[in-house]
Amino acid sequence: MVRRIDVTGSDGARLAAWEFADPPKEHAEPVGESAGRAPRAPGVLLLHGLMGRASHWAPTARWLSERYRAVGLDQRGHGRSDKPAEGPYTREAYVGDAEAAIEQLGLGPVTVVGHAMGALTGWQLAAKRPDLVRALVICDMRASALGAASQREWTDWFASWPLPFATLADVRKWFGEDDPWVERPNPSRGEFYAEVMTETEDGWRPVFSRRQMLRSRATWVFDAHWEELAQVRCPALVLRGLDGELGRAEAQEMVRVLPRGQYAEVADAGHLVHYDQPEGWRAAVEPFLEQLAEDPRGDREPVAP
Repeated sequence: MVRRIDVTGSDGARLAAWEFADPPKEHAEPVGESAGRAPRAPGVLLLHGLMGRASHWAPTARWLSERYRAVGLDQRGHGRSDKPAEGPYTREAYVGDAEAAIEQLGLGPVTVVGHAMGALTGWQLAAKRPDLVRALVICDMRASALGAASQREWTDWFASWPLPFATLADVRKWFGEDDPWVERPNPSRGEFYAEVMTETEDGWRPVFSRRQMLRSRATWVFDAHWEELAQVRCPALVLRGLDGELGRAEAQEMVRVLPRGQYAEVADAGHLVHYDQPEGWRAAVEPFLEQLAEDPRGDREPVAP
């Protein structure tokens, strides 16, 4: 089952949230004030990265649905959500959207699983609203500032896309093999980008505006985010692909800064960890979630990297 749920964002933007599997039907019986109410599965909010969409989380959502209510959110400017021409595409807007989604969907306190930009949104939300976030998975997102050179590289990269693509096969080949940013053939990368293309009159184009993506990125790429990371009080897993953008030293420093941080890495995976190595991704995330289930109050001491 795939179910779309419309959510109203922080400034009235219409956002599309998605469930890709039926949530579990049986849970522990409620007690105390909750007695007599229907049992509720723990919530998981899945936040994609820049240029992504909720459907990138579909395989993850399906195995999560064995125990959780897992919901993926198309963030503003992405997927089937609104793409207002002038935004806002600020950090405050993205965090506010996630906050609104959790409250409207009744997911809180929730575990937020975020990739790249979505991970930053997750830890900024956890710092702002600790009552809404019980745990956090930070996948391949740096806390340090990337700077103006990085933004210029992205501007040039977007300009190099040979749009429109004639076929989806061309999309897969260019992003998986021909893109100058690809060091060696990467079919999963090609699949990732094929999923964010739509057919137009003259060929296949991205469902997002590259201009809006640069505007979104400009709101966080020039700043470091260590201070907000230190304000995350819930258990947090910092996870990286060995060939990803987050280096081991920075990842372990993030674990140190987090009051209750843990560390995991996935071999033979790049930035798109959950796409590159779905089995390794699950093997890294699932024990963290199981630990939370065994320790629902979050009293367990953090695990050293």
